[in-house]
Amino acid sequence: MSFYSDAGGRGDPAQVQEEAVTLMEEKLEILENMMSGYNYKAYFTAITSMRLTIILEAENYILGLDNGKGKARFLAAVAALSQAYALATPHEKAMEATSEIAFFQAVKARLNKFTESTDELVGGHDESLEIRVKQTIDQALVTDNVVDIFDAAGIQKPDISILSEEFLLEMKDYQHKNIALETLKKLLSDEIKVRMNQSITQGKKLIDMLTTAINGYQNKVLTAAEVIDELIKLAKTIQESDSLAKQLNLSAYEYAFYSAVADNDSARELMEKEKLRELAVVLTEAIRSNVTLDWTKKESARAKIRVVVKRLLKKYGYPPDMSLLATEAVLTQAEMLSNELSKEL
Repeated sequence: MSFYSDAGGRGDPAQVQEEAVTLMEEKLEILENMMSGYNYKAYFTAITSMRLTIILEAENYILGLDNGKGKARFLAAVAALSQAYALATPHEKAMEATSEIAFFQAVKARLNKFTESTDELVGGHDESLEIRVKQTIDQALVTDNVVDIFDAAGIQKPDISILSEEFLLEMKDYQHKNIALETLKKLLSDEIKVRMNQSITQGKKLIDMLTTAINGYQNKVLTAAEVIDELIKLAKTIQESDSLAKQLNLSAYEYAFYSAVADNDSARELMEKEKLRELAVVLTEAIRSNVTLDWTKKESARAKIRVVVKRLLKKYGYPPDMSLLATEAVLTQAEMLSNELSKEL
């Protein structure tokens, strides 16, 4: 592709094709070496039902390479292979490699469902090249349909919440530990994003837990089974947070401010839960009453709200040594919700 681009699109097509074939063979060799610990070749002589099992096992194998870090190399190699194949077609060597490339494309399609909303390991791709590949490669494997996250993991989609005890138990006992890990990471990441859009304090706490667990796995401190246990603990933390909001009978806004003022030991020890709840409700109403459409851009408006927050913290007996941090946390939370709050004006 570099050769063709440097020639301004006027390079010799035959030479471009030969360059593409060479690159295609290099990437195939890289992928074959990466898969050396799993006999994926059985795929090509297996019956249809067994082929699906082999793809699932290959996916699990890739996710376990170098404690999860091998996925990025695999996806990058398949992306490059697809580009080279698109330019090499219909060269004889390219046509001979079609079935094997179809297999790697199928595994990549499943892995990408875990990548989209978590770590974005591979950058954008040329859609026209993908279309050319899909037109040539086995359409039964590479499909334009959206692959559901549970389908990608080979798991029957449950009717229950992903944070339910039943689902978490299924993940803990799931045969393919690396796929279970990626499934939990993807789903919990989505859950955390929802909460980060509501509560900075809760979102930061949860994302720190997720990052610590994943880093422990990638740094080979934790095994896949151990990090699954950590992710299940994270899921239970989310469960407890949701349960507390319902128990306190707080709205999403109110619970966000509750989290901001209850995020330190001294406040929780000095003030009872019910008093912190009352403070959160009053803070929510006070901020809603004092915000203006441009308050986040005017220091005078911010200063006014800062004074209101400090007075309420003092009135409710908030620990003086933690008052400054709590004030800033409340203001930061208010800024995040400024769009929603201003809509109510």
